[in-house]
Amino acid sequence: MSSQAPHSTLLIPGPIEFDDAVLQSMSHYAESHVGPAFVKVFGESLTLLRKLFQTTNPASQPLIIAGSGTLGWDIVSSNLIEKGQDALVLHTGYFGDSFASCLETYGAKATQLKAPIGDRPSLSEIEQALKQKSYKVITITHVDTSTGVLSDIKAVAELVRRVSPETLVVVDGVCSVGCEEIAFDEWDLDVVLTASQKAIGCPPGLSILMLSERAINRFKSRQSPPASYYASLNNWVPIMQNYEALKPSYFATPPTQLVHALHTTLTQITGNVAERFAVHTKVSDRVKAAVAELGLTQLAVKPENQAHAMTAIRLPEGITPPDVLPGLTKRGVIFAAGLHKEIASKYIRFGHMGVSVTDPARNDIDKAIAALKESITEAKKAKGL
Repeated sequence: MSSQAPHSTLLIPGPIEFDDAVLQSMSHYAESHVGPAFVKVFGESLTLLRKLFQTTNPASQPLIIAGSGTLGWDIVSSNLIEKGQDALVLHTGYFGDSFASCLETYGAKATQLKAPIGDRPSLSEIEQALKQKSYKVITITHVDTSTGVLSDIKAVAELVRRVSPETLVVVDGVCSVGCEEIAFDEWDLDVVLTASQKAIGCPPGLSILMLSERAINRFKSRQSPPASYYASLNNWVPIMQNYEALKPSYFATPPTQLVHALHTTLTQITGNVAERFAVHTKVSDRVKAAVAELGLTQLAVKPENQAHAMTAIRLPEGITPPDVLPGLTKRGVIFAAGLHKEIASKYIRFGHMGVSVTDPARNDIDKAIAALKESITEAKKAKGL
């Protein structure tokens, strides 16, 4: 049983429920961020990230920086592409628009390749786009939490290396790292950015990235200075290299308690990464089967497009999120409303990742499925449907 205070189970696409040991790590006493004990924890956390991302290349560089997942966009946009250069953004929902906006903020020219809601751009469409102009980066949202769409990172990366090998492959893995397979070396990726509060299973507040040697060399060959101070790789890469070598270093003060929590969860989840991915897939299949049994559909209709971290559930005609979400809350479960602005009133989002999925002592998923069934039935009756 959890030692946490009683609370409704949080099953949104992040933040997620936390393991007791992770939260207890947050109560660590105050310590110096350059003291040997903390430097060891930070250095080990960076090394554990290599295991999670499946990279053994010493030239790749993990980063742990105070900030949200959105900071990862700024790091890419202000370091790896310059003003006036072209970026191709694969759009599978809200976060494609947002990444494009971030790139444009720093002066890049972002071209979005958009798919219908619930779908993803085809490989043939991507190939055609890559042949039209020279893109410095291509960005892909691995799991777009506004639609529940899963992108095929491996296939896209293979295509880019064949058609436009100099284009950096940038993966927004905020809602995928820790529950969807990412083989950084094998798939020849350049950047994967994520955050602490989703499938990694840590409280919010850490921006986490993995950079390839190719990405770092691209930064070093810039013709103009980085467009950000806090997000500059000039400032962060040496710090991370020193920490991983267990040498004290300073640019900006890290959130020491959060890093302890991250170290705890990374130690837990990297014990058997393949098994962790398999458990998320199994639970996702179960959730999606339960949704189908209720006569409901998903935004992502094609099975190959469906994320394993969450499910975006279309509501019955005449039912909106405010008709269903209070019923779920009343039953001790919190889902999220729709996020995609074009159809926000037509669906809800069920996040199923991290400890709610992997801890056999918890009944979060059973509870959520039962609550969903009861809340949908209740909403239909209230509407006379």
